[in-house]
Amino acid sequence: MVTCEMCGKKEANQKAVVEGSLLEVCSNCAKFGHVIEVKNEWTERMPSRLEIRQPKNIGAEEEVILPDFAERIKNAREKLELTQKKVGEGIAEKESVIQKLESNHAAPSLELAKKLEHFLHINLVTTFKPNYEKKELNLKDSSLTIGDLVKIKRSSEKEKI
Repeated sequence: MVTCEMCGKKEANQKAVVEGSLLEVCSNCAKFGHVIEVKNEWTERMPSRLEIRQPKNIGAEEEVILPDFAERIKNAREKLELTQKKVGEGIAEKESVIQKLESNHAAPSLELAKKLEHFLHINLVTTFKPNYEKKELNLKDSSLTIGDLVKIKRSSEKEKI
């Protein structure tokens, strides 16, 4: 079981960007940031490609798949009056792949998401730019957050390596 990186509860089930840092948080702490991924019983069992990795270059933009991709795909397909089989044929994928995507049982790779974007004329991929700032640590500052402390801890761990 994953521990929430903000409050320490042993029920972290979501990834969220809180003040520019990607954290694994519980549902209570998720409201303090932008939720990127919600884990459910399917994402626990199946390997997910819907993950944000820390960019290699700090501050560099990273392409990510929108969390509501399943709904967007299904709505666009129905609007165009296409079957799942026709969409699969149009992008050279199996019908079962489209079924899994629409039911949110699998997440598309960036390559597949871009093929679907082009075929269905929708947006599934966006760019994410983390907000990394170097700040002087002032423990008396009332605006200091747990996210700031996490950033400081991570940067000090990287310096040790």
